[in-house]
Amino acid sequence: MDEFANDISRHVWQSKYRFAGDGAREGGIADTWHRVAHALAAVETAPATWELRFFDILDGFTFLPGGRIQAGAGTARHVTLFNCFVMGPVEDSIRGIFRSLEEGAVTMQQGGGIGIDFSTLRPRGTRAKAAGAVASGPVSFMQVWDAMCGTILSTGARRGAMMATLRCDHPDIVEFVTAKRRPGHLSRFNLSVQVTDAFMDAVRADKDWPLVFPEATLDGDDGEMVMRHWPGVDVSVECRVVRRIGARELWDLILRATYDSAEPGVLFIDRINKMNNLSYREHISATNPCGEIPLPPYGACDLGSLNLTRFVEAPFTSKARLDDERLQETARIAVRLLDNVIDASRFPLPDQAENARGSRRVGLGITGLADTLAMLGLRYGSAESLEVAANTMKLICHAAYRASIELAHEKGSFPFYERDKYLAAPFIKSLPADIRDSIAHNGIRNSHLLAIAPTGTISLLAGNVSSGLEPVFAESYERQLLDENGEPQPFELTDYALALWREMNKTATGQPDAFVTTAELKVTDHLEMQAALQPYVDNSISKTINVPESYPFEDFKRIYDLAYDKGLKGCTTFRPNPVTGSVLSETGAMGSDLGPHCCTPEREAD
Repeated sequence: MDEFANDISRHVWQSKYRFAGDGAREGGIADTWHRVAHALAAVETAPATWELRFFDILDGFTFLPGGRIQAGAGTARHVTLFNCFVMGPVEDSIRGIFRSLEEGAVTMQQGGGIGIDFSTLRPRGTRAKAAGAVASGPVSFMQVWDAMCGTILSTGARRGAMMATLRCDHPDIVEFVTAKRRPGHLSRFNLSVQVTDAFMDAVRADKDWPLVFPEATLDGDDGEMVMRHWPGVDVSVECRVVRRIGARELWDLILRATYDSAEPGVLFIDRINKMNNLSYREHISATNPCGEIPLPPYGACDLGSLNLTRFVEAPFTSKARLDDERLQETARIAVRLLDNVIDASRFPLPDQAENARGSRRVGLGITGLADTLAMLGLRYGSAESLEVAANTMKLICHAAYRASIELAHEKGSFPFYERDKYLAAPFIKSLPADIRDSIAHNGIRNSHLLAIAPTGTISLLAGNVSSGLEPVFAESYERQLLDENGEPQPFELTDYALALWREMNKTATGQPDAFVTTAELKVTDHLEMQAALQPYVDNSISKTINVPESYPFEDFKRIYDLAYDKGLKGCTTFRPNPVTGSVLSETGAMGSDLGPHCCTPEREAD
């Protein structure tokens, strides 16, 4: 029996995850799973026992570790097993900038995507107090990173993924949000604006908004001063108001840019920091390239996803159900596997190793949610689907936290753990009393445990199950992936759940009643699903809200208001446009369609 459901699954394995080197060549996916299980169990005191348990959850694509784990574990190659990193603060000097560039290059060369906050760089046209040199601004230096990423690619390293963020009160924010209106400009970056609560208040009150920068680095001493918590500084600093802009004017500019060119995204940065389990010791101003892991300077993301389709019993029947007990047990083993990644991995930089080993952050997530709902007879976006999805995520969340507590009892808590401060975190306070009491008594192994990633590549590996929590894109569609020579190769695909239903019913056409695609959903259905799961995710969620090309701009703006009001940590949308085009198109369709822009197998950090 073929272990791959379709040609694209085999292609993904062969081109991205199959190990062939040092005299070894994996003959099938089972060999890959044995390699990964063996490598990650090696850090255990009883490695043989845990190798079997790890293999059991990997076999059959039940648990899907992040791509760097699959590609690197057990190969002895000088690579990292972490998908992505957030880099340290970029020092506002030529030496500091190029030191940060070097750190980014080293990280990407070893296989990690990167996120960078460019807010520390002086705005264009200002003079430095020390040297008197005129600054060219953060966007100009982003072009240097973009060129570096392309150069790393040309050396044969895996393709790069980068996230750039900028504060909403940085004087160059307008240049930043409009930077990608030009096709091909900064093409290796995803962009996100750090939006504060104060800015949202100013937008809604139609107030002026000050654009500021730390006074200590600017020439002259005239002008209005305000206090701000600035990245790279542990305390609030005096900032000079460089100029003012209408808050609504800036907000409309941000949203018009993403309406027209699919970027930038928005990070509700105050909420991210307020809900951070480690807010007592770190400040976050950036995320990994797809946004599901907000990270401090030199933070790393250690990702894996539970394939929910593998837990459905009697699919497409009146007896269809999710095997909750097996799901929770798999989640517990997956937490241990991801925790072991921290000890088994190499790190490009010492600071990254220190942060990862100090916090032991992991990001256990899900994939195949939309297919699972269809298999259970539930329409994506319906009230019942939201309830089932939320309850499922709650089960995973609580199972993960209990597993981490058990690990702490066995192996010790993460080094940055401070009991009373940790227990005071809002997310921890929302957990059941027995979990909080157990943390107080035993500690906890991992500071964070949950994240929902886009999973485009690993979902293809698992037979083209629906990606992450995204709805099904289309019944059938064409997807292009790069081959080993970097050339695009087209694949005709049918959604996993739909293919299974047709196989069960011995038909080449038709679909189950509950099956629904992106084009049939309301925009609010996307938001409602993300909002339903967010209370049980301590990191964040990567979600692209697909918007039809004809969607009115005024309605589009309301998406972001709703996202903010529903307590989301960020918002990313995609509307078909001539700048980004699309990597997905429905079979027979012409031109661009509703494909996502950043969370695709050709852009995500696989």
